[in-house]
Amino acid sequence: MAKKGRVFSGARPTGRQHLGNYLGAVKNYVALQADYDCIYCVVDLHALTTLETTRDLKNNTYEMALDWLAAGIDPSQTIVFVQSHVPQVTELFTILSMVSPLGKLTDLPTFKDKVRENPNNVNLGLVGYPVLMAADIVLYKADWVPVGIDQQPHIEFTRETVRSFNYRYNCSVLKEPGMKVTEVPKVIGTDGQQKMSKSLNNQIELALTAEETQKVVMTMVTDPARIRRTDPGNPDVCNVFSMHKVFSSPEEIAMVNIECRRAGIGCVDCKKLLARNMNTHLAPLRERRAELAKRPDDIWDTLKDGANRARAIAEQTMSEVRAAVGLP
Repeated sequence: MAKKGRVFSGARPTGRQHLGNYLGAVKNYVALQADYDCIYCVVDLHALTTLETTRDLKNNTYEMALDWLAAGIDPSQTIVFVQSHVPQVTELFTILSMVSPLGKLTDLPTFKDKVRENPNNVNLGLVGYPVLMAADIVLYKADWVPVGIDQQPHIEFTRETVRSFNYRYNCSVLKEPGMKVTEVPKVIGTDGQQKMSKSLNNQIELALTAEETQKVVMTMVTDPARIRRTDPGNPDVCNVFSMHKVFSSPEEIAMVNIECRRAGIGCVDCKKLLARNMNTHLAPLRERRAELAKRPDDIWDTLKDGANRARAIAEQTMSEVRAAVGLP
């Protein structure tokens, strides 16, 4: 079956993936493979903009790739690689920076957010982050970039950069990517309040054992107004119930919704049911992960092969870019 075009996406190497990563991105990565030629990149250079130490960078890259492959990303049909292993991206970044207005970069909402979060580490790489992101995408002439709506400004910046480059050098070398808006659920962490995040220590990692998963699930914050087992609960404000909507059957979801409201089921039993269903859902992924982890060299070989395939595309693009710019 003919594919519908090329998809590119990248993610910073944060190590072992959690449910927020899985439901928000990785699950969609896997699904897109059926209809698109996919290129997925571990963007380690992007990570350098905010890291204070790179001590864990290599291991985090490995762990992320391991989870991606275990989740179902198939390197026989999809290119999976590490950003820094394709040096053409930094060459294109340099060239695109010449058509990237500084004012536009500092006006992007994500830049302002990062400045608020790290006021003492506002480096040039952080300012140029969107230019490097644009280089990632257009280097492979991606037709589509799957993103949440919050990333729309970055994709529009990429499109503007392509137009600026093609106009300045009177060419049509670079392709404007389309934005494939995905429903990225905001996965709340075990604290019941904030988005699931390793930095907040409120995550449920995919690689946990069944026992570890149940232990973490049992710590999840539920409806704060429900103090005693006999108190009626409100599933609409309970994060455990939101997880049931992902991992439980329609019949179980309906049962929890009704019984919680009339105190027919307590939080302990509700969490046990969630943990059981979550473990059932993740069992195949965990089995694949355990098998892949026995051969760590194979993970690096997969990333190396992916980089070789990515470089072939990248060098073709850069040959066209250099010719358009007039570089000798």
